[in-house]
Amino acid sequence: MLLLVLGKGKTGSLVAQVARERGHSVRVLDYRENNGASSLTAPTVAQVDVVIDFTTAEAAIENMRACLALGARIVVGTTGWYDRLSEMKSLALRRNGALLYATNFSLSVQELFKLTASVAKLDGYKFHIEETHHTSKLDAPSGTALTLRDIVDRVKPGATVEITSKREGDASGLHVVTARGENDMIELRHESFNRRGFAEGAVRAAEWLHGKTGVWEFREIFEQV
Repeated sequence: MLLLVLGKGKTGSLVAQVARERGHSVRVLDYRENNGASSLTAPTVAQVDVVIDFTTAEAAIENMRACLALGARIVVGTTGWYDRLSEMKSLALRRNGALLYATNFSLSVQELFKLTASVAKLDGYKFHIEETHHTSKLDAPSGTALTLRDIVDRVKPGATVEITSKREGDASGLHVVTARGENDMIELRHESFNRRGFAEGAVRAAEWLHGKTGVWEFREIFEQV
């Protein structure tokens, strides 16, 4: 496939590297080359099998609009834009495009989501989420932490789940879900040592999305990649 990676930050650059290692052709654009989605024209997008976005929330919205309006396929690993999710879903479906998004493309984090949903079914426990990331991460709480809270809330509507966010050094990502009861405590912990797990998951997501139309959250389909 020919993949177009938007974003030359640490994760975007690693996504491009992993994609090449998996035998794909790759083009990469940074924000200067694609300011306001200016490079996502019909001729450019027509040459690409799947676009992968690791930019900023504002840029991701512009990129999704441009790609989906052209019926393209886009994998979005950027977070902080979910208040516009309904709009992006509608555009993808109207234009026969494809959108696959996630707060975290690590396959092991997807397993953490499943385990959290299972533990949330227990009665008599109070939940707390702690997340730690590098100091340059802009959003807090992290998208992954918000997803974990949403998972607990779906199982136990109205439950109070506090999130503690920390920003330290170059930490790639630590998430701890604690369920505390009167008699015991359950702790689910996931720590990323580097960004490669995110990058590999995003590339595998793009491989899965190739040839499809529709809208999916990665946790709905991750066991298929």
